Amino acid sequence: MSYEYKTRDVLEKIVSKPAETLNTFAEGTQKITEAITHQKPLKGAKDFWHGLGPGLTTGASDDDPAGILTYSQTGAQYGTNFLWLAAFTFPLMGIIQEMCARLGLVTGRGLAGNIRRHYSRRVLLICCSLLFAANVFNIGADLGAMAQGVRLLIPQADTAVLVIVFALGTLLMQIFINYAKYAKHLKYLALVLLAYIFTAFAIKDFPWGEVLRRSITPSMSFGKDQILLICAILGTTISPYLFFWQTSQEVEEEIAEGNVTIVSRQGTNHKEIKRMRSDVWSGMLLSNLVMFFIIAVCAMTLYSHGITNIQSASDAASALRPLAGNGAYWLFAIGIIGTGLLGVPVLAGSSAYAISESFGWRAGLFYKLKHASAFYGVIIISMLVGLAMNFIGLDPIKALIYSAVINGIIAPIILVLILGLSSNQKIMGEWANGGTVKMLGWLTVIVMTISGIAAIVSLFV
Repeated sequence: MSYEYKTRDVLEKIVSKPAETLNTFAEGTQKITEAITHQKPLKGAKDFWHGLGPGLTTGASDDDPAGILTYSQTGAQYGTNFLWLAAFTFPLMGIIQEMCARLGLVTGRGLAGNIRRHYSRRVLLICCSLLFAANVFNIGADLGAMAQGVRLLIPQADTAVLVIVFALGTLLMQIFINYAKYAKHLKYLALVLLAYIFTAFAIKDFPWGEVLRRSITPSMSFGKDQILLICAILGTTISPYLFFWQTSQEVEEEIAEGNVTIVSRQGTNHKEIKRMRSDVWSGMLLSNLVMFFIIAVCAMTLYSHGITNIQSASDAASALRPLAGNGAYWLFAIGIIGTGLLGVPVLAGSSAYAISESFGWRAGLFYKLKHASAFYGVIIISMLVGLAMNFIGLDPIKALIYSAVINGIIAPIILVLILGLSSNQKIMGEWANGGTVKMLGWLTVIVMTISGIAAIVSLFV
């Protein structure tokens, strides 16, 4: 056996240990668990997934508490100046996520699995390692934000206990809940995002005319803070973890329909492509609408009253209360909790898909814990490290900056690989990218490359 395979096997055993330990405990209490949470067979997964859609889940998960903070800061600090970014990022985000979804449908493999087959494995492993680090920083910040969201509603709640409960709750949910019910759970969590749209309607005399006018009138300045904020918005909306999650969820849906082998999953048809496009673009539209409304609400309330120092999503909710009323306050707080419950599992899951596919391990939420120990091991490690970040004194704002810088480095690289794969007729056949899609794809690469370089330079200049 070569040194490379020996190293891979040793790494797989190490990463598998947390999942194997948890599986041993779970099997020991199986009768009690089944009595409490009896699950139906997986045959109902198809109906649930058709009601949910990977595109809706992906788009909704993009607006996690870290994203809410970014949008809140944008509105509070610069008013409506950057509202136009919601419309600007929508087609770029949609095009890339459609490429990822189409790649999963045609090849029957996740994004990392496709990159591993057609490009340098070393580049893939570096990108996946950095993706893991960025996602862990994001998970840690999101867990803390969710705890603060609960404290907005229940001030006497203990932050440390809440962080632990959220971390363990989302972890156990992702591992042990039947796949069909997990899909249904994500579906309803996506609806939580509507809270941010309703917030605008909860504000008396909301200036719709001015908001709509500024949304189509670009306003831009190039100071250090503005550049960092624009880069943060781009990094939040067009983020690497979404690429891996989208592609793998298309594969998961195929498996839920009974296509358990790669050969049976390869290829697609016009009906599936039409369904996928409707799903993906609907999810991205929801994501960008939420971004638009958060910026608009904070601009018309916080910015107009001189409240510009927002350090967390809960700060934004608290500042809104005296200006916009209890309705806006409650909706904002509930949104923080709900988006975290959706976003955290997606962050951990995308890392697990990427790393597992890179090493050729079994990967997928349809697997039982004991059948994909390494895959679930990555999820467990991601959650535990993110949890630990809340107890070592790491500033969540700094954590998000670290995450943004890392994503700024790897996003252009992964985007180039996605474009190469989805434009290759030998891989995609008749479903390869057309001319317009390629043009918009390369525009996205250019925008994200400039954004990443600008963010890194701004941090050190």
